[in-house]
Amino acid sequence: MRRSDFHYELPSELIAQQPPPTRSASRMLCLEPLHDARITDLPGTLAAGDLLVFNDTRVIPARLHGAKDSGGRIEVLVERLLGEHEALAQVRASKPPQPGSLLRIDGSDAALRVEGRDGEFHRLRRDDGGSVLELLEAAGHVPLPPYIDRPDAAADRERYQTLFARAPGAVAAPTAGLHFDEPLLAAIRARGVELGFLTLHVGAGTFQPVRVDDLAQHCMHRERFSIPASLCERIEATRRRKGRIVAVGTTVVRALETAAGMAPADRPLGASPSGGRPGPFQPVSGETDIFITPGFRFRVVDALLTNFHLPESTLLMLVSAFAGRERVLHAYAHAVRQRYRFFSYGDAMWIARRLDDSQ
Repeated sequence: MRRSDFHYELPSELIAQQPPPTRSASRMLCLEPLHDARITDLPGTLAAGDLLVFNDTRVIPARLHGAKDSGGRIEVLVERLLGEHEALAQVRASKPPQPGSLLRIDGSDAALRVEGRDGEFHRLRRDDGGSVLELLEAAGHVPLPPYIDRPDAAADRERYQTLFARAPGAVAAPTAGLHFDEPLLAAIRARGVELGFLTLHVGAGTFQPVRVDDLAQHCMHRERFSIPASLCERIEATRRRKGRIVAVGTTVVRALETAAGMAPADRPLGASPSGGRPGPFQPVSGETDIFITPGFRFRVVDALLTNFHLPESTLLMLVSAFAGRERVLHAYAHAVRQRYRFFSYGDAMWIARRLDDSQ
């Protein structure tokens, strides 16, 4: 398929620049049949015995401002932490910093030493031997996505974070989880729906555009993920009772389907009721560069709650693989006409996969 197959027109004023007044104030567009709803209607779309899977990654204040010893201004965007004292980061400067040079951070007495390059990233070490995460918490800024055209504010520290954020390491929020507040979670539990958690640390690569038109030539970014034994047990129990695995966000889809792809061919991990004999879902940690496009065979996820995604993005391609490209683009056109709010602080979309959906 071609990148241009996933284009749609979006008026810039529909890109949400601020979160809604409350987390659960968002709208929700439902597929099959296509209709408008509210995120507070989500409990009614779920059934007793379903399993709702969340990503519990925590966004770190990954953006730092400072200067080189020469005086030139720099901006650092941490991509991932490499232990306590080091990080992999993008560094924006008039001239690339040289190995051995120091980057002095605004609002702090600390400096980061440039250790070397790793592709497009710099390896940075805190010069005084302290914790990079502590430096970020003290002097860092919330790394709002590039389509939010404003500086981060104090409120973003709370609102660009899910209620269940636990494991620090993401530089972008798993935004489908931003809609959930305690009353909504209580209503979901009251329906007899179970909750499960995995971790996928969203990297800055999630915002990188697809630069080739032939999707077979696209190179995906890598993200760290971990699926604990507690979630594996819940998945197995859900399959036994014929419940649905509901992914809250594309990051959950990426992690679960990556884990499924690691299973032996004759024992598919957590296979859907229509997908063959299910095998045991095992705990796993690692990295994923999975690229899900139409034609992909989903082996775990039965339903998906997701935000709206950028034109021609890998996440729009994933959603199109899950629900059908024409159906998704038709829904997006409806969302534009109905003035839905798009992207990270925007509204949600609910998709339950049909047994006859083409993969």
